[in-house]
Parts: sequence; C-alpha cells; structure tokens
Amino acid sequence: MPLRDLTHPRSIQLKGVLFLLLGVLAAGLILAESPSPRTVALLAITIWAFCRAYYFAFYVIEKYVDPSFRSSGLGHAARHLLTAGRRSLGPDSRRKREAP
Repeated sequence: MPLRDLTHPRSIQLKGVLFLLLGVLAAGLILAESPSPRTVALLAITIWAFCRAYYFAFYVIEKYVDPSFRSSGLGHAARHLLTAGRRSLGPDSRRKREAP
C-alpha cells in the first residue's frame, strides 16, 4: 500500500506536536540519566546543529544553490548534493580550467 502525502492541516499540526513531544521526552531522558552542564551543552549543540542541517537541506539548497531543486526528504537532499558536484564537473569544465 503506497503512502499518501499528508495534506490535512490538523494531521500536519498533530505530527508537529508529536515530533516536539518526542524531542522533549528524549532530551529529558538524556538529562535525567546524566544531569551535568556538559551534557546540557552537548545536547544543545546537537539540537542546534541538526536544526541548521535541516534548514540547509530544505531552504538554502532551494534558494541559493539550485532554485529548480525541490527536496522530498533528507536522503533526497543529500543525494542531490553528492551528485550535483559531479554534474558540474563534466569534461568541458576541466578543459576550460586548464586553458591558459
């Protein structure tokens, strides 16, 4: 059975709230197990870094790197970044750089 796109506004909001609750629960369990300033700092850095990576994958690539790209997920965005470099380095681009 193929998965359908989530389009109902209430379902989308519920999904967002569930992600938030999952994150708060996981962070709470980590801090309950190791309640040190170091753990708090590392957890905050981890959350910040993953938020920036997500922002990069879905906004920066589309707005600044490749306006024609529309990502359907993190794997799709990573694949695009890995293959985009190869496409721009075709045989013609090497000849242009080597020419005096």
